[in-house]
Amino acid sequence: MNKSEKLGIQGRPDVPPRLFDLVPRFVEKYGYKDCLFAGKVDRQWVKYNGQKFYELTNSISHGLLKLGVKKGDRIALIATNAPEWNMIDFAIQQVGAICIPIYPTISHADYEYIFQHSEASIVFVTNKHLYNKVSDIIASTPSIKETYLIRPAEGLKSLQELIDLGNENRDEEALEASKAQVENGDVATIIYTSGTMGAPKGVMLSHRNILSIIEYLCPLYPINETHDSISYLPLSHIYERAVQYCHIYLGCSTYYVDNLGAIVETMAEIKPQHFSSVPRLIEKVYHTIVRKGQKLKGIKKPIFFWALRLAERYDETKKHNGWFYRQQLKIADKLVFKEWRKVFGNNLELIISGGAAIQPRLVKIFTAIGIQLSEGYGLTETSPVIATNSLTLGKLKAGTVGVVMDNQEVVIAENGEILIKGPNVMLGYYKDEEKTKEVIDENGYFHTGDKGCFDEDGLLKITGRIKEIFKTSMGKYVSPVLIENKIKESPFIGELLVIGEGQKFAAALIYPNFEYLKSWCNIKGITYTTDEEMIQNKDVIMRYRKEIDKYNAELGDYEQVKKFELIAKEWTIESGEMTASLKPRRSKIMQNYADLVEKIYAE
Repeated sequence: MNKSEKLGIQGRPDVPPRLFDLVPRFVEKYGYKDCLFAGKVDRQWVKYNGQKFYELTNSISHGLLKLGVKKGDRIALIATNAPEWNMIDFAIQQVGAICIPIYPTISHADYEYIFQHSEASIVFVTNKHLYNKVSDIIASTPSIKETYLIRPAEGLKSLQELIDLGNENRDEEALEASKAQVENGDVATIIYTSGTMGAPKGVMLSHRNILSIIEYLCPLYPINETHDSISYLPLSHIYERAVQYCHIYLGCSTYYVDNLGAIVETMAEIKPQHFSSVPRLIEKVYHTIVRKGQKLKGIKKPIFFWALRLAERYDETKKHNGWFYRQQLKIADKLVFKEWRKVFGNNLELIISGGAAIQPRLVKIFTAIGIQLSEGYGLTETSPVIATNSLTLGKLKAGTVGVVMDNQEVVIAENGEILIKGPNVMLGYYKDEEKTKEVIDENGYFHTGDKGCFDEDGLLKITGRIKEIFKTSMGKYVSPVLIENKIKESPFIGELLVIGEGQKFAAALIYPNFEYLKSWCNIKGITYTTDEEMIQNKDVIMRYRKEIDKYNAELGDYEQVKKFELIAKEWTIESGEMTASLKPRRSKIMQNYADLVEKIYAE
C-alpha cells in the first residue's frame, strides 16, 4: 500500500465547533460587507448582509421550536439555489434537527423512498410547481406534518409565515439551549446519494466531518473576503454546499444563478474572482469560445487558432515554459486571450472543478490564458474533499487531482483502490449498518471504489472505477472511464459511454457535440438538417470514425473502440440516464439503447 505524501498544510485554528457557528462569526468578522448571499427574485438581485441573514435564520429557528421540532428530527429541503436555502439549512441545525437536502429533479420513486426512509416531519419546497410534483407523496407519508413554500402560493403555507410565527414566539433562552445541546460530532445532515444503481443511500455527515474540510481546504486556495463568486451547482450536493460553508468562513460574497442559461450573463454582471463548477459546463463554455473563433474572418481566424494551439502546449507546472514560449504567450494574450477573459467578467482568477474528471487539455488552456483551473476529488461520504490541486502550495498538474489534505490518510490497496481515513469520513449510512460495513473496514478506512495512484510528485491520479471495470470475452479487463475521459478530449464529443462486458471488443455510444458538428459541416459545405438526420450522414459517421481512430492509437488493442453508434438524444437527469451529479447511469443507458447495443455486437 502506498501512503499519501504529507505536505505540512496547517489547518485553521479558528474554525468553530458547529456549522451554524459560521454565521455569527461572519457577522463579527465581515459585518461591514453588504452581501453574504444574493439571489434573484423577479429578475432583481436581493442581497442579504450577514446581520440580516442571521436574523432571518434565527426567526426560522424560533418558528421550528414553536412547531415542536426537537433534536434529531429530520427535515427535508427540496429547493433550487437561493439565500433562503442556506437560511433554512442553518435554522434546522440550530435547533438540533437534521437537514435532508433533496435534488429537485430526482425520480418520483426516489422521492417516495427518501421521504419514507428518512421519516421527515417537515418539508420545505421552492414553489408551487415543485410542490405539485411531490404533493401526492407528501400526502401519503405519515411522518410529514407540515409543508412550507419558499415562494408563496395561494392555499399553501409559506416560509414567511414560519418566519412570522418565529418572530411572534421568540424565546432566546430556548434557542440558546437548543444550540448548546448540539455537539461537534452530531449528525448535521443526511444526504441521499443518487448512485448509478439501487436505492439511494443516506450518508450521515456530522458537523465535525464538514468542518474538518473547511479547516484544511481553505488554506489551499488564495480566496479571501474581497472575492465575489457565482454559484450554480446544486446545494443539495455536498460539493457546492461545502464550498458555500467555506465562503462564509472566508468572508466571500455568493451570487446564486437561478438559470443555467444566464451563467455567462451573470458573470459579466457580477465579475466574479472565482467559482466552482463541473467539467461539463467548462467544456461548453470552451466550445462556445472555439465556435466564435471559427466564425472569424481574415487574419483574425489563423491568429485565434495559433493562440489556441499555443495554450494547449502550456505546462501548468511551469517547469518547461521556456523564454521564447513565454514571449509568444504575451503576444497571444494581447491579441486573443484578453478577449476570452471578458467572457468571464474579466476578473476571474480561479475555477474549481470537481464531480468528474476534466480534460487535461482544458486545464492547460485555461491556465495559459490566466484563469487557473484547479481539479479536486472527493465523494459525498468524505464530506466531500479528499484531494485538490492547490494554488497556495503551487502543486498543480493536469491529469491529477492534486494533494491529499493533511488531516487525511490515503493509501492505495493492492487492487489499486483508493482508501481513505480521516475526520471527514462519514458516520455511516442512515439505518444501514450492513452497507456501512461494506465500505468502512475494521481499520477505519473508507473504500472509495475508485482506482488511483500517486505520481512522482506525490499528486493523486484517478485511473478508473473498481466496479466499472469490465472483462471482455477475450479475458481482457477494460476500464471504460479511462477510455471515456481520453476520447472526450475531442471537441466532436459531447458524451460517450464505453461498453463491452462479455463481448469480443469495446464499443461506444456517442452523443455528439452538435454545436461543434454544425460548425464542421458548415466548413465542409455539408448541409445541416436535423440532429437525427446528421447522425445518419455518411460523411459525419466517417469523421467520427477518424476521430475515434485518432484516440485509439493511444490505447492498447483490447481497449480500442472498434465500433460505435451515434445518438441524437442527450442523456439527462430527468430521463434517469444521468445521476444528479451528472454521472452516466450505465445500466439505464444500456437498457434504453438495447437495440443499438445489439446492433453493434450483431455478427
